[in-house]
Amino acid sequence: MALLDKEIDITRNIKIIEWLKSELLTDVANLFKALINGVREEVHEVVSDTLANIILICYLLGRRLGISYNSIELKIENKIKLGLIENHDVEKYYGDLSELSRHLNSSRIKNNK
Repeated sequence: MALLDKEIDITRNIKIIEWLKSELLTDVANLFKALINGVREEVHEVVSDTLANIILICYLLGRRLGISYNSIELKIENKIKLGLIENHDVEKYYGDLSELSRHLNSSRIKNNK
């Protein structure tokens, strides 16, 4: 019986992974469709909602693939640090990486209180 339960769990996990992949593709397509019209006030909500879905799906997909949330966040932090060191264009022209780093750090400080 234990072997059957394990097979069912593996099958269920594969189905969830495939579903998450299709959701990710759907949301990326929806983002592109929304951006065709430009980021106007009326599409701002759609774009922010879609981006939130994409981020959420990426976390869940990583988890189903055996990657912890902490590992994903460490990778993000490392990519931000590398972008700051290399003075990536989004940092050089807009300061986006510094701002994102401050945001993530302030969110952690709030959560640790």
